[in-house]
Amino acid sequence: MNIRMTRNALLMLAIAGSALLVGCTHYVKQADFDAAISDLRNTDQRLQQQIDGLKADMEQRFSKYDARLTQLEGRIRVDTVAHFDFNESTLKEQDKPMLDEFASVMREHHSAALVTVEGFTDPAGSRAYNKRLGKARADAVGNYLVENASMPADQVRAVSYGEDTDRQVQKGMTRADGVENRRVTLVVDFAGA
Repeated sequence: MNIRMTRNALLMLAIAGSALLVGCTHYVKQADFDAAISDLRNTDQRLQQQIDGLKADMEQRFSKYDARLTQLEGRIRVDTVAHFDFNESTLKEQDKPMLDEFASVMREHHSAALVTVEGFTDPAGSRAYNKRLGKARADAVGNYLVENASMPADQVRAVSYGEDTDRQVQKGMTRADGVENRRVTLVVDFAGA
C-alpha cells in the first residue's frame, strides 16, 4: 500500500510538474511584451504619417475641384468626387479629370492602397431601387478608375449606401434640391505597405 501511495504521489507530482512546465511555455517576459508594444506603436505611427502625407498630397492636388477631404480612423474620405442626374448612373465628363488626378496620386505614391467607391442616392424611389442605383453609380466610378485611370481592379471595390438617411448631405431632399445626395465618394482604406 505504501509503495502504491508513493507511486500515485509521484505520478501526481509528475503531472503537476508537467502542467507547470507547459504553463510556463506561454509566459511572456515583460521585455518581450514591451518590445512588441513598441513595434506596434511604431507601425501605427508610420501608417499615420503615410495617411497624413496622402491627405496633404490630395488636398494640394484637389484644391481646384469641389472635393472635401476628411480623415477618420486611419482612412481618408474624398467627398463629392462625382454627382449624378436624377435616376441616372452615367459618369459626367466634368468629374473625370478629378478621378484621373486621384488615380495618379494613388499610383505614384500609394500603389498598395485599397479604395472603396461609395454610391449614394437621394430618397426618391424605393429603398431597394436606391440601393441598386447607388451600386450602379459606384460601379460607374470604379470601372472608370480601373479601365481609364489604370488603377488595379483588385484595389478598387464598390459599395452602395443608397438613400441611407445618416449619409445624406441634404436630408430628405430629392430631384433638383437633392443633387448633393446623388453622389459617389472615395475612401482610401489603407495608405500603403
